[in-house]
Amino acid sequence: MTPSLADEIGRRRTFAIISHPDAGKTTLTEKLLLYGGAIRAAGSVKSRRAQRHATSDWLEMEQERGISITASVLHFDYQGFRINLLDTPGHQDFSEDTYRALTAADSAIMLLDNRKGVEAQTRKLFSVCRKRRLPIFTFVNKCDRLGTDPLGLLDDVQKELGIDCFVSTWPVRRDGHLVGVYDRDRGQVWLYERTDDHGQSRPVATRVDLDSAELVTAIGHDGADKLREEIELIEIAGTQADLEAVARGEASPVCFGSALTNFGVDVFLERFLSLAPAPSPREGADGSVDPVETPFSGFVFKVQANMDPRHRDRVAFLRVCSGRFEEGSEAVVSRTGKTLRLAQPQEFMARERSHSGTETVAGDVVGLLDRGSLRVGDTVAVDGRIEYPGVPRFSPEHFAQVHMEDALRRKHLDRGLRHLAEEGTILLLFAPSLTGPIPIVGAVGTLQFDVLLDRLQREYSVAARLERLPFHCARWVTGSDAAIDKVASAYGRRRVEDADGSPLILFDNEWTLQRSQEQERELVFHDVQPRRVAVS
Repeated sequence: MTPSLADEIGRRRTFAIISHPDAGKTTLTEKLLLYGGAIRAAGSVKSRRAQRHATSDWLEMEQERGISITASVLHFDYQGFRINLLDTPGHQDFSEDTYRALTAADSAIMLLDNRKGVEAQTRKLFSVCRKRRLPIFTFVNKCDRLGTDPLGLLDDVQKELGIDCFVSTWPVRRDGHLVGVYDRDRGQVWLYERTDDHGQSRPVATRVDLDSAELVTAIGHDGADKLREEIELIEIAGTQADLEAVARGEASPVCFGSALTNFGVDVFLERFLSLAPAPSPREGADGSVDPVETPFSGFVFKVQANMDPRHRDRVAFLRVCSGRFEEGSEAVVSRTGKTLRLAQPQEFMARERSHSGTETVAGDVVGLLDRGSLRVGDTVAVDGRIEYPGVPRFSPEHFAQVHMEDALRRKHLDRGLRHLAEEGTILLLFAPSLTGPIPIVGAVGTLQFDVLLDRLQREYSVAARLERLPFHCARWVTGSDAAIDKVASAYGRRRVEDADGSPLILFDNEWTLQRSQEQERELVFHDVQPRRVAVS
């Protein structure tokens, strides 16, 4: 019997992983792929240079530096669920890319380091999840090493983030070494056999009861007694499970484990899939859009150029919000009103791509081969009246003027800057001059400048250098040209335009910005790109 649309949508789980750099996000991502059968062996982060690169890290610069610097989409099936994993950059300089991915997610996994707890980047991304009321599931990683007392860590998370935490699994140790986890729902302990392949394969797990002889054999009499005391304390004094609060983003189930050794990953994955939400109605400009009852619609949250450098291709990643993707049908792009033929839905595993072999429905993320008609934030819908809020673009904090080594490569430079701006890698700005518009690039973090120069060289054969500008914040401005020029002509400010011709003012510091906002009443200052402005 063919599954109904409602059944297909109901088995979708679309989520992102948020964490501070070095918390083990890429390792956990690979282990989830390993359990889902998407890859046969997982390579650890530490041995990546010697063995193989992370599955989700496809840019050459990612592979060389051992960091994730662009969001990627990974698909796999596990225990009847269709999983769309939005792997996001951990580095704070690429937080805007992570934010865009979170707009396409239905839930999030918050990854914490056992020794460090909540860190700055985790706190920032958590606030984004909270604003969207995303259900959050916490995995405390690196428990193969001794770290913060688990109860103390839970208390810190609740105080730091203001979210209730309740134990779903608990670390089980012997002589300081992680040997398993206690599954609170089942009331059993999962004991793992350590392997010699550095976590490349799934370890054998045995489930035993708290009062069993097998547990005593595994962790000793003292260890078993201590574990029972800890479990009793959790049941008496710990926060109790509240699944309704989880659905509202007000409480988080917490699991402990090690992505490096795979201990506890299987229990966590099963628990997450059972509790994480399926796609639900999304708010459009004219009200709620039901994922089952409404014809095909979705929005673009990411554009990626040159995933295949041989073909200079361009892929728009679209989160399907309602209905079913049907090849050959026509949809409307809300920003332009133009018709788009839906064709060749793509699935990705790092650089590898394939025609989507499964039915694409609400909750899925699909890649559309694009020739420049789609931008980040665009709504694509069979019913042209549907429009989603889009994906806001935040004002950058670092600015630089682009200079070329070879003036004859100017067309290649312009093409590269335009493509990378459309991806969201940089914000492309222009300043007027006697010789023509001078290209200026803006970035949230300085590492984005390194990515820019690297990709210009690798993908467009353009050798460029950047001259840093003495500005540290910017605002889009709406109002009369006279008022804009008046503010921009003062000391420590400069008027520029984005790629769509919308004016911005650059400021040398926050004080100058605040003073301008207080004194100039004719202008409206926007730290997020105004809705009427299309993303460059």
